[in-house]
Amino acid sequence: QVRIVESGGGLVQPGGSLRLSCAASGNIFSIYHMGWYRQAAGKQRELVAIISSGGSTNVADSVKGRFTISRDNAKNTVYLQMNSLRPEDAAVYSCYAKVSDSWYWGQGTQVAVSS
Repeated sequence: QVRIVESGGGLVQPGGSLRLSCAASGNIFSIYHMGWYRQAAGKQRELVAIISSGGSTNVADSVKGRFTISRDNAKNTVYLQMNSLRPEDAAVYSCYAKVSDSWYWGQGTQVAVSS
């Protein structure tokens, strides 16, 4: 069992930055990879970024060059640094952890981008 707690969402102006945090607890040693999805109102859920247990990362083309995923193993926390935010980045961002065949999700955090 893995518990996921997200934080860091909020309202930011276009061009601004936010950092989302995703803290994992429980059976974290069995985590294959963690990442972030987002879903905007009326749109399909989109995989934003992923980081493997070995530290390999990948981000969606839509955020490449602006978003970075990283991890702090000592804190069992994954971060999503979001720079140069655009109105189209506004969504509910959800962190997940993949453990064997199971997926564990956080509660989601809202990101709003507006002037």
